[in-house]
Amino acid sequence: MRPNRTVQSFWKIFVHLAACAVLSGVPAVRPAFGQVPKGPVRITLEEAIQMALQHNHNLRALRTTIQQSQAEEITQGLRPNPSLFGDWEYLPLGSPAGQNAELYSGTSTGEYLKNNTEGDIGLSYLIERGGKRHARLQAQKDITAQTRSLVADSERGLTFQVATLFYNVQLAESTLDLGRQDLKSFQATVDISERQFKVGGLSENDYLQIQLQLLQFQTDVEQAQLAKVQALSDLRQLLGYESVSADYDVVDAFAYQPVKVNLEDVQMAALKNRPDLLAAQQGVTAANSQMELMKANGKQDVTVQANYSHVNGINAATLYGSIPLAIFNRNQGEIKRASYVITQAQEQEAAAQGQVMDDVRDAYEGLKSNDRVVQLYVSTYLAVATKSRDISDYAYHRGGISLLDFLYAERNYRATELGYRQSLASYLLAVEQLREAAGVRTLP
Repeated sequence: MRPNRTVQSFWKIFVHLAACAVLSGVPAVRPAFGQVPKGPVRITLEEAIQMALQHNHNLRALRTTIQQSQAEEITQGLRPNPSLFGDWEYLPLGSPAGQNAELYSGTSTGEYLKNNTEGDIGLSYLIERGGKRHARLQAQKDITAQTRSLVADSERGLTFQVATLFYNVQLAESTLDLGRQDLKSFQATVDISERQFKVGGLSENDYLQIQLQLLQFQTDVEQAQLAKVQALSDLRQLLGYESVSADYDVVDAFAYQPVKVNLEDVQMAALKNRPDLLAAQQGVTAANSQMELMKANGKQDVTVQANYSHVNGINAATLYGSIPLAIFNRNQGEIKRASYVITQAQEQEAAAQGQVMDDVRDAYEGLKSNDRVVQLYVSTYLAVATKSRDISDYAYHRGGISLLDFLYAERNYRATELGYRQSLASYLLAVEQLREAAGVRTLP
């Protein structure tokens, strides 16, 4: 009998849902090296930054230093192990009666072991004084906190590197787009000039000069294409090579957006958020913790011991205690060295704070300068270059100006457009540099 179609459909749906439920509970597996996502992907700057923070291999390796330091906290918090020892003395080599028949005649081996041998078993333990274990643990925790801030500072640097390469890609794309437009426009001029040359309306020398000028536009396109490919490749390495496909691209606004900030506000934000400054401050805390540890190490530890002894049939207990006399070595040298380490850390903190203020001012002045340059292009010179090129093109094709004047206007237009795109990229990068200097993604 053939199974009912409805039942078959039901079981297919049931198996499918069960498989989905099982797979939904399986954690995502990180792709192995060389296994990359399929299909084109277009990512924004913020997406690129997040991908780099998640998948960059150097950063992932650096983050393990935090875990290593946390594991060291376990070690530093451990108590000393007790020591167990034992001995059994005066054991006979052979039968006791055989060795001394007169003395041990009629004595069994068991009686001899009980009444004529000595056995000891004991336990000793080192009691740490001066709060050594707590001081060790606190010192390591302070090192972990500083390590975490140093890793965060590496994340800050990686973010800026990603932004730099991201804008390099956008600049190359914009330059490539300009080059293709110019090539298409000038190709039309070459075609017109070729027809004029064939009918005798243009000298051969002028026609050849126009053809040579076409080479520059073709070269611009090829160079821009190469710059884009190389910038995308470099950016992919920062994102994590296997995190994006080979045909990925970037997508974001490559346009002038005014940024208004106050220098004092950015400096205050930097003093609060810069992870390298925080690491320097935590370095002072860690140095003070090391000082407390050195002082604790100067305290002498006590060793206590308890023994049980069986001697010639007698059971006895013994208690011991020992402590070194701190007459000569009280860890004076390490305590002195730790005091200099504190001074060193304090000086490094002061230097880091000055560096933060200097970085913010330099980035702020760089942003203002690049902003003024971009505004010059936007407010005046882009329009002037376009109008001059259009007038020259119109006049040349109607015999109003010479070929040299026309080519000069073309070169000026291309140089102005390229200069604007480079200035825009520098401005956008200056904004990112100010963000990096402040240690924040959103400027105050």
